[in-house]
Amino acid sequence: MEMALITQLKILKLSKIKPNFSKLAREYEIDRRTVKKYYDGYEGKPAHRNKASKLDKHKQLIAQKLQIKGANVKAVYEFIVDEVDENIGTYSNFNKYVVANNLRPKTVAKGHPRYETVPGIQAQVDWKKDIKIANCYGEIFTFQVFDYKLGYSRYPIFTYKLYKTRQDVIDCLIASFKATGGVPREILFDNMSSVVDRDGNRRNISNRMKAFAKDFNFKIKLCKTRHPFTKGKVEVLNKFLAWIYPYEGEFETEEELIAILEKINAKVIRRTCDETGVPPLLLFQKEKEYLQSLPSKEVIESYLTCDRQTIVRKDSMVTFMKCKYSVPAEYIEKPVRLCVINDQLEIYYSTELIAKHRLSDKKLNYKTSHYKQLLSGCIEDNATIDELAEGNLRQLDQLL
Repeated sequence: MEMALITQLKILKLSKIKPNFSKLAREYEIDRRTVKKYYDGYEGKPAHRNKASKLDKHKQLIAQKLQIKGANVKAVYEFIVDEVDENIGTYSNFNKYVVANNLRPKTVAKGHPRYETVPGIQAQVDWKKDIKIANCYGEIFTFQVFDYKLGYSRYPIFTYKLYKTRQDVIDCLIASFKATGGVPREILFDNMSSVVDRDGNRRNISNRMKAFAKDFNFKIKLCKTRHPFTKGKVEVLNKFLAWIYPYEGEFETEEELIAILEKINAKVIRRTCDETGVPPLLLFQKEKEYLQSLPSKEVIESYLTCDRQTIVRKDSMVTFMKCKYSVPAEYIEKPVRLCVINDQLEIYYSTELIAKHRLSDKKLNYKTSHYKQLLSGCIEDNATIDELAEGNLRQLDQLL
């Protein structure tokens, strides 16, 4: 009715004909003053009032976090709830806000069939490869996450790694078995090179992995080539790892980054699973009863490496058990291996031993020669370097 009246009044105005407000009021069954108000330009109440949203104050942050490669709407919502404002409301309203403000990144949905298994039968594994994220100093951390997921409960274990070697796969599997308290009867892998040796078009499971599977009493199953949906449960799990991207610039050290990954893992096991309608943690209480026992301690230790891989940071140090140890400055931003022998931490670049430290409770463990070498990149006067190094190291010892 309003639109018909407004249209009629506009026609009369364009024709320069003065309307009979009383007649129009009777025709449309409204007050004469209302007709005149429409004639004077009133167009009725807006269909939607521009009511302020509690998310408006976070709009810039939401837009900024959604620009980070790999970050999705759910990831940004979880980050803001955890780190910024826990009172922003439900994810549904958050998602509507993102859509209404054209902040949502464009995605293409792909369908795939579901495969179900009974408790304790199967786990699926995969790598989330080459994740890149910067800390609060702009330093880029590149790492891998090993996804292990029990098929029945969807109970996940995320393991942080720098590389994807065969030994890394074994280390991650053992960590996952320990975390879940047992071993499934089969594990579904894709055709990762750390598990499979290729001979032309043939795929052969490596002898090392065959022996490992035999000793831990599980069967290795491989996905069909170009059929990744057969490993759909762990592929779905990978979307939760997008939750880490909004932490760009929000952490300082590798330990803090690993803690963020562990926090995400803890949230996922308590979150209602879209496929089952139940949190994985609840179904896991049933599934863990069907897992096979771990082998003896001797068997487990025979497959574990004493080495740990890490990257030398810009302060020319590596971190081990929350304490930092120095190496020569030429190895900054290079990968090294940490190996503990008795009470000594040995640090290797490839096969070369580049530093050795006695294990300590001190937070910072600089060798004087390493610290002087680091200073020499900033100061040319050797006498000044010697004096400054001794003074700074003495102060660090007193502070820490």
